[in-house]
Amino acid sequence: MEVVKLVFDILAFTSIMVLVVLGLGVIASMMGIFNFAHGEFVLLGAYTVYLFSTAGLPVWLGMIVAPVVVGAIGLALERGIVHRFYALPVAAMLGTWALGLIIREIVRGLLGGLYYNVPEPVPGSFSLFGVEVSAWRAIVIVVTVLIVLACYAFMTRTSYGLRIRAALENPSLARSCGISTTQLYAFTFAFGAALAGLAGALMVPLFQIFADLGVRFLVQGFLSVMLGGIGTFEGPVLGGALIGAMVPGFQWLREIPGVSDLVNPVFAEVLVFVVAIVIVKLRPQGFVKQGRI
Repeated sequence: MEVVKLVFDILAFTSIMVLVVLGLGVIASMMGIFNFAHGEFVLLGAYTVYLFSTAGLPVWLGMIVAPVVVGAIGLALERGIVHRFYALPVAAMLGTWALGLIIREIVRGLLGGLYYNVPEPVPGSFSLFGVEVSAWRAIVIVVTVLIVLACYAFMTRTSYGLRIRAALENPSLARSCGISTTQLYAFTFAFGAALAGLAGALMVPLFQIFADLGVRFLVQGFLSVMLGGIGTFEGPVLGGALIGAMVPGFQWLREIPGVSDLVNPVFAEVLVFVVAIVIVKLRPQGFVKQGRI
């Protein structure tokens, strides 16, 4: 029975990680930069749902609006600031880090530095193989699977997806063929921000909302992209699934008698980094090589 609960918890956390990593990976692959404000896009999605909740509006409505709002903010930031740094990857990373810091501190001021709970749109639980599991976590898993499938179909079955794939693999050649990479970059950045906002909206009933919510997922998202490989659709998803499985998996070790004293929560988090670094050292190109999608 404990195994069923562990597997369910791993799937729930993995779903959140995949949504966070999906947009981050595509942005890194296409634009050649890591968006260090991505964690704050997660925070903005959570904050949007929190505003709906405090206003007495349905939480599920906030979850629908959140990716639209965060996507629009991402588009405005890309057109106003981020696009100026594409030729300077280091400057772009520093610039997005500064943007993220500004967003985080604004939200911290609005929240007063406190933690707040947001109710689950679908409360309660159901029995799975004799174990009571959260109904909302199950919905998060299903929604994530549907979104990943929809994104994959969009990338592989539509003409716009074909242009994105072309810009992913060879931006210079794509431009020479008449593809406007400027528009693609703006769309991709906004789409990645929207996915991060959706991840934040779905996770906030599970994690509470606080100003540093996105920081944890930014670091783990960065590791996921490095593990999976830059330049593909599958790579970041696979990396996100691996990190998403390791985090609750190592936490579960604390339930084993005799191990709980050795594996505290901080050590479990460090263990994730150690395993990820070892894998990157052994396979620096990631699990999926560039050029496959």
